[in-house]
Amino acid sequence: MTMVVACAGYEKGRRVADLDIASCNGFADGLNRFVWIGLHEPSEELLRSLQRQFGLHDLAVEDAFRAHQRPKVDVFGDSVFMVLRTAQRVGNAIEFGETHIFAGKGYVITVRHGASASYKEVRARCESAPELLKLGEAFVLYAIMDFVVDNYIPIVDSIERQVDRIEDGVQAGAVGRKTIKRIARLRRDLLHLRRAAAPMADLCNRLRRFDTGFIDEVFRPYYGDVHDHVLRVNEDIDILRDSLTAAFESHLLLASNKQNEVMRRLAGWAAILAVPTAVAGIYGMNFKHMPELMAWWGYPAVLSVIVAICSVLFIQFRRIGWL
Repeated sequence: MTMVVACAGYEKGRRVADLDIASCNGFADGLNRFVWIGLHEPSEELLRSLQRQFGLHDLAVEDAFRAHQRPKVDVFGDSVFMVLRTAQRVGNAIEFGETHIFAGKGYVITVRHGASASYKEVRARCESAPELLKLGEAFVLYAIMDFVVDNYIPIVDSIERQVDRIEDGVQAGAVGRKTIKRIARLRRDLLHLRRAAAPMADLCNRLRRFDTGFIDEVFRPYYGDVHDHVLRVNEDIDILRDSLTAAFESHLLLASNKQNEVMRRLAGWAAILAVPTAVAGIYGMNFKHMPELMAWWGYPAVLSVIVAICSVLFIQFRRIGWL
């Protein structure tokens, strides 16, 4: 079935068998053995079959089938059910998915929904380190969590490069409608990425504190390593969001300053043009008796006065930076 990506049995850190998913629980009964099953958007019937084999909790199976869950970890006795939010870049967009993990003594079951990279790389990495894989289900759980968090980092790095280009554009004054839309899209992507990554820190802390039968005390520091990576991702996300906000505010300040400069220029020219407009308006009135109306030098005198006043205004506005 295409829903079943892999179903393998491991003994003492080495892969020893590819199992039939309908009856794989028998392999896990042996000492130092566990089953690692990978599923992709399985049917409810398949999940119910695994529930009967491994004693999975009803609520966990229901969540794994319906998906659309928030990141969390639930402890049911000596087993855990975990929901991780995955992210991967598809073209210029970031798509999010979910990975649900059932883990207990003798089994690890991963259920992928939506956009998520295959865990074939994780499986190969674990199988290449038999001394660590010998630690069993706890190491597989750590490897999957570490892989999910590591996939956040390239996305954050790509957004950081885009933010750097936006900041350079803002400083150069080359910001248009397209850049504003890109800022809005990046802020939305960072918000969604924050929602996916932030709960991972709490998940790591809870796994370190909870007393579960398949996580030995010696292995708990490994989850501290994942916790450190998550903190770095969350800090980078916060810094990038602040940088985008600062870039947008800088753009608004520059645009406002440019607008003020334009308004000052318009006000300066309006004041200069008001002089000839006022004089011409006065002399355009129908009065018979008006100073210099009948004098031959009246017209050049008025023009001279207009030019003189406009010149003084131009020099003054130029001196104060309005023109």
